[in-house]
Amino acid sequence: MKPLVYKKSKRQPKRRTTPKVKLHVTRGDMVVVISGDDKGKRGKVLRAIPDRGRVVVEGVNIVKRHRKATQQGEESGIIQKAAAIHASKVMLIDPKQDRPTRVRRKVTKDGTVERVSVRTGESIPRSRA
Repeated sequence: MKPLVYKKSKRQPKRRTTPKVKLHVTRGDMVVVISGDDKGKRGKVLRAIPDRGRVVVEGVNIVKRHRKATQQGEESGIIQKAAAIHASKVMLIDPKQDRPTRVRRKVTKDGTVERVSVRTGESIPRSRA
């Protein structure tokens, strides 16, 4: 009689459940939160996560994390950092009027896409910060 041989099954790659979203904001934009606990707060976008349709905004959605000390010299303790919020909860601030505005996309003659403020109709440059 042959002994039983157990074979490991191959791991399947994780499937992306949500499609990648085109965001109306990029890193470095000034935004205002329009809903949730932090409604009305303004801040700079620190990071955009298009895979999940979320953004990390400076000073918004602050969470506490308990960190263990490491050999690289980091001390243990409770640190506070900004967590991601959904991109639909933020509105871009128009740099001309310093007020929140919706954004449209417009294709220029040379084929590049630029953001246009719905409030003023002027283009909003992408900050490459």
